[in-house]
Amino acid sequence: MPPASPSSSSSAPTSKDFLDRPADATAPGTDGRVEAPLVLDTEPPRTLRFRDHFALWMNLGVSLIGFSTAATVLGEKGSELSLAAAVTAIVAGTAVGTAMLGVAALIGARTGAPAMANLRGLFGTRLSYLPTVLNIVQCIGWGVFELLTISAGAQTVAHTTGYRWLFVLAAGALTTALTIWPLGAIAVLRRFVAGAVAVAMVYFTVQLGRQGVPDPGAGNWHGFLGATDAMIAVSISFVPMAADYTRHSRTAGSSFWGSFSGYTVAQVWCYVLGLMALLQSDGDPSRIFDSFLGVWAGWLFLLVLVLRETDQSFANVYSTAMSLQNLLPRVDRRVLSGGIGVLTTVLALRIDRFTDTYSNFLGLIGSVFVPLLAVLAVDYFFGAGRHGWDLSEKAPSRWLMLLPWVLGFAVYQFIAPTAVAGWWTDFWTSAQRALHFTPQEWTSASLFAFLVPALVTWALTPLTRRAARA
Repeated sequence: MPPASPSSSSSAPTSKDFLDRPADATAPGTDGRVEAPLVLDTEPPRTLRFRDHFALWMNLGVSLIGFSTAATVLGEKGSELSLAAAVTAIVAGTAVGTAMLGVAALIGARTGAPAMANLRGLFGTRLSYLPTVLNIVQCIGWGVFELLTISAGAQTVAHTTGYRWLFVLAAGALTTALTIWPLGAIAVLRRFVAGAVAVAMVYFTVQLGRQGVPDPGAGNWHGFLGATDAMIAVSISFVPMAADYTRHSRTAGSSFWGSFSGYTVAQVWCYVLGLMALLQSDGDPSRIFDSFLGVWAGWLFLLVLVLRETDQSFANVYSTAMSLQNLLPRVDRRVLSGGIGVLTTVLALRIDRFTDTYSNFLGLIGSVFVPLLAVLAVDYFFGAGRHGWDLSEKAPSRWLMLLPWVLGFAVYQFIAPTAVAGWWTDFWTSAQRALHFTPQEWTSASLFAFLVPALVTWALTPLTRRAARA
């Protein structure tokens, strides 16, 4: 729920209070159109139906990055998974990860609050600033990465290595415009973009399928659970921003099923298509788009996918603005969106490529949100959230809820240390040796980092319920 305004009642509002009040589905934006609130203490219009959620998450599930990172599922050359194992990992990992995404979407629809504002109920307002800052860093980083991806894709279609600055500027300008009118952007995605993307995906699937798909790892399932874990992580990466959009949902059910079905279908399709293109490119990720350009009129359909990649940068920039509003609740979101859009564009103009260290750093931040979702979901459905979270600016700190979150993060890094620096990796590998632990095929970092904090949070619910009633 948005925080209380200075003129509101002295009693702290709760997520239940918010649900009991009718949503303003006719709040006008520019030229009388319904748009997202400008500040955090305004109720969001409830205009999004199942088809809107499905179209939004279907578009977010297809990405140029997804095509190329199909290599993480296939495995290293010489030890590739079989085609059957890789496809099964894509389906299973996506379904599990997107179910978690759907839970975050459901909570946002029920409270009507952006993702980081919901953390006021979990941790208290001041403590919620910690994950908020981490999410801001992560979203800006991924926003820059998306602009670089769009410019690289445009250069590929244009068969040029120049004009990168022009493509970055164009993508940055379009991204920023979409964030100013977010609900309008979702409407455009539903009415026009989703259909064009589906046509392009069908075309490439048929064309690549006609050429046949080699299976260099036939019969090999070694590494299956690692590939599944990677797909879970990809789906969960959208958890910290899901509620920024589903807070506008007409019903909680449509937010869950729209996000779950739209993203699952799209991501499975995207990665399977990427897998096909990768195998036809002899397993070389740098040549994956050669497969798309190698079919008749492939450049045209690839251009469609390049242009729609701006929905990825839109999501990152807009969610950065929504996260900033948790810190600056009375600042106009258009000002925040415009400023973040300019910042990501300038950074993309100055950065040629991400170093492996920074990419791993983004992965490290991402691992923060797997256990965070577990704590959020259990406390909302079984703990203090059952009595209504306090989402006001004066929500008291709940230090106890940091325990399962930190424990879940430690479990994730203990199982799969993120290679951000030598000392960091050495610390966790030393801990593994000290405890005589060797990661096995079945030790999924994402799943264990979700299950452990979920169980700990559940064990703490008697304390948290009493505190909430008090």
